Order: sequence, then C-alpha cells, then structure tokens
Amino acid sequence: MPTDESKNISRSVEKCNGNCGGGGDDDVDKREYDNAVRYRDGAVKLRNPNLYLLDQDILYHLALGSGSHDLVEMFGDVKFVCMGGTPKRMEQFAYYIMQEIGHKLPCGTTLLDISQYSYRYSMFKVGPVLSISHGMGIPSVGILLHEVIKLMYHAKVRDPMFIRIGTCGGVGYEGGTVVITEEAVDGMLKPYHETPILGKIVRRPAKMDKQLTKDLIALAHPEDPYDTIVGKTMCTSDFYEGQGRLDGAFCDFSEQDKLDYLTKLQKAGVVNIEMESTAFAALTHHAGISAAIVCVTLLDRLKGDQVMAPKEVLDEWQMRPQKLVSRFITQYLQRKGRLSLEGHGSMCVKSPRRFKLVQQESQNCD
Repeated sequence: MPTDESKNISRSVEKCNGNCGGGGDDDVDKREYDNAVRYRDGAVKLRNPNLYLLDQDILYHLALGSGSHDLVEMFGDVKFVCMGGTPKRMEQFAYYIMQEIGHKLPCGTTLLDISQYSYRYSMFKVGPVLSISHGMGIPSVGILLHEVIKLMYHAKVRDPMFIRIGTCGGVGYEGGTVVITEEAVDGMLKPYHETPILGKIVRRPAKMDKQLTKDLIALAHPEDPYDTIVGKTMCTSDFYEGQGRLDGAFCDFSEQDKLDYLTKLQKAGVVNIEMESTAFAALTHHAGISAAIVCVTLLDRLKGDQVMAPKEVLDEWQMRPQKLVSRFITQYLQRKGRLSLEGHGSMCVKSPRRFKLVQQESQNCD
C-alpha cells in the first residue's frame, strides 16, 4: 500500500506535471525550482512516488540494489560525488584525492571498482568521496544521475555535493585554462535542458549552485601557472557539427560561418563548450542538490578544431580541475575535522540471492 509520504509526493509530482512541462516562460521554471523536494535534515527525497512501491530498486547501470546491498553502510558517509567522463580519469582522481585527504587503505588492499559488474560505469569510494565515470554526452550522464540520485536517497546521504570534473573546448581561451561553469546553456544559448517526455517537451532550468561556484573560484591560487575563470558553458549533443567543427564526416557550413558563430558565443559570455553540462545542471538542480562543473580547456576553438598538444601536456592539464576540486574537499574536511580517514569502499551484501539477481539484471541491460 502507498505510504502517506508516497501519497504526498504523488500529489506534488502531479501538480508539477500539470504546470512545469514544456512551457517557455520563466514563471513555469520558477515554480519547478520552488517544488524541489528535500527532507529537513538535508537528505535527498525522491520525486517519484512509484519507487516507494517497489520491493527492490535496482540501479541497473551501477550493479547495485536497495534490497541486495546495505547502501546505508556502503555510502551513508558520502559528502562529495565527483564525476568525469572516463573510468581511467576517475580512478586516477580517486587515488589522487586519497593522497590529498590522507585516506588510508587496509594493508594489502586496493581501491575497488564498486560497479565493476555493470560494465558501463566505474565507481570508487574514498571515505566521503565517490569518484564515478559518467561516459560521454547527455544520455550517458543523465542515466547515471538518475541512479546516483536514487543511491543518495537509499543511503540516507545528507546535503551531498555533486561536482563534474571534465575537459572542454575553450572559446577565446588557450588550452590548459580551468573553467568553472556559472551557467549552462544549450546550442541555442538557452539556459535549459529540454527533453521529450510522453510526447511533450519538458524544460528544466540548468542552474549551478552559486555559492559552490564562489567557493571553488576562491581556491584558485595566484601562483598557479594557468588561469582559472568563471563563465557560461555551452552544452551540445554532438562533438562535430553541433560544436561547429570542420573535421567531421559532414560539414555543410564554411569556416567563416563557424568563426561567426563562435564569436557570437563569445559575445554572449560563453567561455567553453562540452557535452554534459545542461543535463548535469538541470537534474541536480531539480533534485535540490548542490552542484558545480570544473573543466579544463584542451584548445581554443577560435584557433582550430583538433587537439594538438602532446600527451604529457594533456595529462598535466587534466590534473588541474582535479587539483582545484581536491583543494575544496580538503579544506571542507579540515574545517569539519574529518581528515586522516581509514577504510575504503567495499561491498556490503545483505541478500546474496538478490545480489545475484542484480548482477544478472545489470548484464541483461547490455
């Protein structure tokens, strides 16, 4: 039977479905934002009454389940959820943040890829930090966010912070520049994430947490041998034509058309281009979760389309957002007196039968 809680959320969702989808005025978006659901203690509260009726909520693409795993035991102490495109980068970040916060692994152990049985995303836990790969593009990051937000709910995590660590193309900024996103816009320069749901376009504002953005930029060191800036990020659904590249399989515009468009973006305050920001900003904002995006530019798109920097230079550049995010996490934990943590992310299975079922269901989604 539905609980009183699920009935209340159902009414909230029905109200939002009637007023919050597809419109183009700012009043619609304001109502959407005001309806963000959170518990008073800061815990994530899901905006889907159907989930309260499930015997077990299977997080297919993470190979985890609310009935098979003790998610509170595994993830209840999480404070920071850091995401990046590739498994290798996020494993690297996990080891880097482990060193920075003085996290200790038990003797003879290594970090565990908690989602190894999903064969899609990789997830590493270092004390209060989750380091997760989100793949490439809006669909991939969107799937992951749905399941990680549910994971935060099942684990009873309070006031989590989500930070995307990535790479991008600069618009008027040289390779190696660190960019903190103040607002995400789509290819039409609209600050929304639009997605068709049941035949209707649902528009959600792509807003970042302003205070988190300020806290991050405040940690940019004057002695850093590179610039750290704040600006608008344009998100596209394509790496080639959507970003005005001349080197795709198709190109129906001239180089001058490309330069005119990029100049238009620059005048509108866009400083970089990537492929996940609107979905990342909109879904975290819709869930009432504080979020930020920190990327490094790999080239200035006004000067070319192909990344020409050597691998060792690219590797150093990609460490720059990690360093900034780690400064923030370290400072936060020092303030809370939570450095020098021990232990590491490990499996805590409470139902072997359901654990096997979750593995099979995850593999069936291939």
